[in-house]
Parts: sequence; C-alpha cells; structure tokens
Amino acid sequence: MKDAAIIERIAVVGAGVIGASWATLFLAAGLEVDIFDPADDAEASVRDYIATAWPVVKRLTPHTGGNPDAIRFFSDAGDAVANAQFVQENVPERLPVKLATYAEIEPRLVPGAIVATSTSGLMLSELQAGWTDPSRLLLAHPFNPPHLIPLVELFANEHTAPGILETAEAFYASLGKETIRLQREVPGHVANRLQAALWREAIHLVTTGVASVGDVDKAIWAGPGIRWAAMGPHTLFSLATGAGGMRAFCERFADSFHRWWPDLGTPQITEDVVQKLADGIADEWQGQGLGDIGEKRDALILDILEAVAKHRSPHN
Repeated sequence: MKDAAIIERIAVVGAGVIGASWATLFLAAGLEVDIFDPADDAEASVRDYIATAWPVVKRLTPHTGGNPDAIRFFSDAGDAVANAQFVQENVPERLPVKLATYAEIEPRLVPGAIVATSTSGLMLSELQAGWTDPSRLLLAHPFNPPHLIPLVELFANEHTAPGILETAEAFYASLGKETIRLQREVPGHVANRLQAALWREAIHLVTTGVASVGDVDKAIWAGPGIRWAAMGPHTLFSLATGAGGMRAFCERFADSFHRWWPDLGTPQITEDVVQKLADGIADEWQGQGLGDIGEKRDALILDILEAVAKHRSPHN
C-alpha cells in the first residue's frame, strides 16, 4: 500500500461544493488534481470556487507551495482517475449514481490506488456492491466545507484491504485533517447523527413556539457552540462539577436528563415546517444574501481554527 508521502496526484470525481472544496485543499497542499464532473459549467464553477477560497486556505497552510492551476478537467471519469494514487469521490447521494460511477472508474484505477467516498448518508457496505474488488474503497466523510473544517470520518470493514485505512489516515493528517474511526457502520456516521439530533430539537423548539429561529441559533453560537469548538460533550460535562469528573456529573444531573429526554420533540420536515424555518432565517439575517452569510461563516471558522490550533497538541 502506498505511503501518504508519495501520493502526488489526486482525482476528484464529482465537483460540486464538496468536490470543489476538496480540490482547493489538495491544491493548497501542493498536489496535482484531476477532476471529473458531468456538468457543462463544472470547470468554470470549480475555478471560481478555488479563486474565492484560495486566500482562506493559504492562510491555514501558509508554508506550502500549492498551485491553484495544477488542475486538469476531464469529460470522462475513467480518464480522470487513470493517473491518480488517491481518488476522492463526491458524486450525488444516490446509490445508483455512485454504483454506476464505480463501475466506470474501477477498470481504470492504477494498482494500489485508494478510493475514498465522501458520502454523508450511504453506508460502505451498500457502496461496495458496485465493485468487482471492493478492497480499495473506504468511507471518508468530510464536514462541509472540507477546505476549512478539519473532521474526516473514516470507516473500513472486512472487505477493505489491509493498510488502506491507515494510509488514508496518514494522508489526511498530512493535509491537516482530524480523523475519527467508526467501529461499526450506522446511517449518517457519527457527526451527522449528532447534528441531526440537535437540529431535530431545534426545529421542535421553533414549531412549538418556545423560541424563534434566530433565538434558537443564538442559543447555540453564543452558548454551547463556543465550548464545543474547544472540546466534545463528554469531556465538557466531566469538567462541569469540579474534581468529581464524569461520575459526579452523572450523579448530579441524571434526574434532569431523564426528565428532559422524554420531552424532546420528534418533528417532521413538512412544507409548513420548511416555510417556518425559511421565514425565520430571513428574519434572523434581515435580507442578507446567502453569499454574504457564507463569507461571514468562513471568516468566523477561520478565526476559530487559528485560535484553537494554538492550544492543541499534534496528537489531539
């Protein structure tokens, strides 16, 4: 299996928002990137994305000699992967589309190439059905946008070749990513399930009239969201009661959680709910466009990442 240090050419298959963000990160790290996306405007869209994101990603990786023009575009997925040691697949989250893509690229892969799927909801076992030899495929789900958010969730199973997972971990670490390993597969992996649980209750609080969309958002970014940028919930709760740690926290607050949990909501995303949330976002941001909001998000994330990096050891 190839060592992460000799991975020099990447193929990005599927170049929507996730694929373009991955491409930006790979280029900033000094890698060469070959891209396939069937959209007529794919090349223009990706180049525009890279140009916009380049100052941000270079601020995070100032010591690399990346070249935003070290990129080639292909009209055939097989041609795009034909020279790549590592393939990041980001085609739409529809199983037939992914399986058809795998059938197209598998015969063209170079020996030892790794294919990492960015799927956020499909499971590795489902995706392996599209392969003659599934041993080179693993799950590598990023958090959007990948050029900013460090997390990559990894999963390999008994059909994955030995060393694939470790090589992928080393490769992503070389890009400054933080990886976690799933020990068994579940729909939505880890981070999206946590995110879904929080959003479910956030919707419930809005639709039952407890708080507005804007105030629910503020309750997160001005409250626990700040702590979560530093540490996870288990660690934070273990710090909440002094020297007693997690055991003391559970002894003190178990009854409260047992009262809250049964009262949590189970809303559905109906048209009425969508309209209420959309109206709430419009009220919260007072007419600002999504582009402006996105720029503000990226600037905040960048500041947070730089601040957090000062306090993290290389092994965290």
